[in-house]
Amino acid sequence: MQSGAYGASLAGGAFDVESFVKQPHTILRFLSWVFSIVVFATITAEGYTNTVHLDEKTCIFNSNNSACSYGVAVGLLAFLACVIFLMTDAYFPNISNAKDRKRIVIGDLAFSAVWTFLWFICFCVLVNQWSKSNSSLYIASAARAVITFSFFSIITWALLTYFTYKRYAQGVNEFSEDYTDPAQDHTTPYPQGPYGNSSVPSGYQQSPFSNKQETPGEYQPPAY
Repeated sequence: MQSGAYGASLAGGAFDVESFVKQPHTILRFLSWVFSIVVFATITAEGYTNTVHLDEKTCIFNSNNSACSYGVAVGLLAFLACVIFLMTDAYFPNISNAKDRKRIVIGDLAFSAVWTFLWFICFCVLVNQWSKSNSSLYIASAARAVITFSFFSIITWALLTYFTYKRYAQGVNEFSEDYTDPAQDHTTPYPQGPYGNSSVPSGYQQSPFSNKQETPGEYQPPAY
């Protein structure tokens, strides 16, 4: 199995465009990017209309400008976040520090979870305000498009949260905090040598130059 950290291979490998494009994160971010464009662009272009008694433009969602402003803000920030996270995902395999990868994954997880919740609020607010609006006075197709893609955004950002959590859990499993460097672990017994438990190798032979031990303190002169 190829070693890696937080869902990506170790640093130093070549960037594979095909595998990057096929990643669930990349596909979901691209879809979230497209959905956010539809939401804030539609509200900006067709979400405001002139009323009979007012010269100012009012929001098509029950003339509640706050609803339109909220949808534009959430969609625009989601658009920028998708661009940033796509670039981060492309550069992610080149990050060699596991702690830096962990910070990026945690930030991605937190942002995805928060934006899932914000999109849910956006969807509920727009549906509620549109139900109180007189659809004959406004562009119904634009309102339905905003509501529909707000709902789709909930799904994509929820899936992003799920896959990011899996990446975080994978990183925690691979880099356990209980890991101990074997060089610093003094509790692990040393492995046995190649000769087993015997202190003297089984193939050891006595020196051929003496057939008996010399008595300490006894000197024998050499024979000439």
